[in-house]
Amino acid sequence: MTSPRGRMIAGLMILPAALVFLAFFVLPLVRLVIAGGEGPDGWAGYGVALADARHLTSLAETLALSIAVTLATLVLGGIPGLFLARNRFPGRALLVSILTLPLAFPGVVIGFMVILLAGRQGLIGQVSQLLGGDRIVFAYSMAGLFLGYVYFSIPRVVLTVMASAEKLDPQLEEAARSLGARPWRVFRDVVLPGLKPALISAGAITFATSMGAFGTAFTLATRIDVLPMVIYTEFTLGVNLAAAAGLSLLLGAVTWAALALARSAAGAGVAAAG
Repeated sequence: MTSPRGRMIAGLMILPAALVFLAFFVLPLVRLVIAGGEGPDGWAGYGVALADARHLTSLAETLALSIAVTLATLVLGGIPGLFLARNRFPGRALLVSILTLPLAFPGVVIGFMVILLAGRQGLIGQVSQLLGGDRIVFAYSMAGLFLGYVYFSIPRVVLTVMASAEKLDPQLEEAARSLGARPWRVFRDVVLPGLKPALISAGAITFATSMGAFGTAFTLATRIDVLPMVIYTEFTLGVNLAAAAGLSLLLGAVTWAALALARSAAGAGVAAAG
């Protein structure tokens, strides 16, 4: 049983983290909830904001975009992550550095890069016009935002899968092959279950990031109505604190629920990563 002195020391060690949590999470969250109820409709303003058709459409589009980004990123980042964990070759370190380069850029820069690629004067449009077709422009739509989100999410999946794949026991795969299992069955029955916690962890982080990312959406916001942009508009242009607070809490609740489901599905791996 812990002695009083031990409990006191443990309390002193936890105190700094508890104060930071109180100052930077609990108090702002409480203030956000109260601010939402101070509008002209009072606490009913939450219901009005959450029932608005534009807000519901924005939520649906944000969810669809985040799910699509998550699935695409798991494929595009998971395959090279597994390959890099299993193979050593000249230039491997350089390739890993290149794949993780997007982590060095803020969302605004990534949005600018998407514009240079698929904007009105972008490379894709110039090439399509030179080939005799119409100028292809999609940077300012959900397709452009999808491209930007996938770009900055791939490094997270690559690094997570690499770390998990390097811990897999190769003897399990050798045993499966010795029993006559074909390569695709070894991957399905041995490798994929071993990577499951890492894939769920990376997917949860990608989903949460896509739900709440703002910088890229702000840069490409011509025809984009994702939830972070709606919150920004309601707060700055509409001065509608009730709507902004309600949508902020809704966004946080959906993201938290996704992370909680991922933790329960994958265990401690996601808990640590999330």
